[in-house]
Amino acid sequence: MIITALILSLSLLIGGPVGAAAPAASGQTVQRLNRAPINTELLKVQLPRPKEEKLDNGLTVLFLPHRKVPTMHATLWVKAGALWEPKDHPGLAQFTAEMLKEGTASRTSSQLATEIEEMGASLETGAAFGKSIAQASASGMAEDADKILGLLADVTLKPSFPQDELDKYKKRRESALQEQRSQARFLGLEALYRALYGDFPAAVAAPTSESIQRTTPAALRQFHQQRWAPESSILGIAGDLTPEQAMALARKHFGSWKRSDGAAAALPPLAAPKPASVIIIDRPGSVQTDLFAGGLALRRDDPDYIPLVVANRILGGEASARLFMNLREEKGYAYGAYSNFDAELYPGLSRAWAAVRSEVTEPALRDMLAEIRRLGEETVPAAELEEAKRSLVASFAFSLEQPSTLVNYWLTTRYYGLPADYWDRYPENVAAVDAAKVRAMAQRYWNRETIQLVAVGDAEKIKKAVSGFGTVQVLDIEGRPKP
Repeated sequence: MIITALILSLSLLIGGPVGAAAPAASGQTVQRLNRAPINTELLKVQLPRPKEEKLDNGLTVLFLPHRKVPTMHATLWVKAGALWEPKDHPGLAQFTAEMLKEGTASRTSSQLATEIEEMGASLETGAAFGKSIAQASASGMAEDADKILGLLADVTLKPSFPQDELDKYKKRRESALQEQRSQARFLGLEALYRALYGDFPAAVAAPTSESIQRTTPAALRQFHQQRWAPESSILGIAGDLTPEQAMALARKHFGSWKRSDGAAAALPPLAAPKPASVIIIDRPGSVQTDLFAGGLALRRDDPDYIPLVVANRILGGEASARLFMNLREEKGYAYGAYSNFDAELYPGLSRAWAAVRSEVTEPALRDMLAEIRRLGEETVPAAELEEAKRSLVASFAFSLEQPSTLVNYWLTTRYYGLPADYWDRYPENVAAVDAAKVRAMAQRYWNRETIQLVAVGDAEKIKKAVSGFGTVQVLDIEGRPKP
């Protein structure tokens, strides 16, 4: 079935202006659905192909010209995320990435901040838990590209990890951890990760206070030297530059980056899914329950990725999806109810969640699971399926206006080994998802035999409410069993 997309026929050409639209086909039909005219033509997309070069040190460089505005953006993906940190030092990857901006061999933290501010530029670094990559990105005016890429290279290649800045960082991180552990949603997700991943590195959702305090400049330097390596990294650049300028700047600032022998480590095997279980994270005195239902999803390069995107959009991907309409609009149990999933080098996490009043814990969880079950048992109505696909393609089309997004699309393509025409075919592959495929996704990635349920709330109030869904284990907010 042809997707009812938007009034847009987009063709992005190599070197052409990003987001330039091709003329609409003559004689195309327009239907009026509700109040908005809907074009029934399939969105045609051809993303601009980046100029690609591999430097002598193994660094892959991608460049996309964007001449509409005099700006530039650069993003570096490094295989130095939390998945590769030592098991006995949770958070080390994040600490290393976030400390890059706190001083280099030639600049203090204050000097870096001043230079960035004077150019009206930005520079960000980070590494999220559960991810295989760390990132560093910089944006600014194209006329400052040499300086901006110089700063990006300085912080990523030559960080100094000064003790005084680390001391301040540790205080900030300790405070952030305390705030994190006071949030029911974080506690629920942490329990879900632990239940699904066990000893696999993705089970870790946050550092510990002990791991923060034992972090030293030497530990940061060692992890940086081992994991921040050019041969396992990709640099994406977009902006008002010529390919020759961009590649020359990449070679100038990143060509001296030394290879590392420690960047080729493999992930450990992921254990088979555990049987379904129910976990309560006890928060005495809580007047609400944060509910979670989760299972293992898929790798980013799995052919099921796009069908699962469509299925998730129907289940809980937006405020018009089934979970929200049931738990919020129809029943008034929650302010919101949603679902999403992750996909990485390993099978990510699929999850649904809602925060509800304690007294409606049982019916809310029952309805959440009923919607998951219904998606896997019943045929999705054609109109609902088409609306979900139209929404996804519309969001994709509008995202193409941002050069930073285009860079990320190509980084994703290269890093996860996706086909070169993956994004060109994204609209047609979304359109090809039928009701049978949606049903199969729900059955495959929301398996009743292995689904893990987590309820964060006052155990005395909610234990009876969730006991009908399986054997209940009660844990404190640190994940320790309670009697």
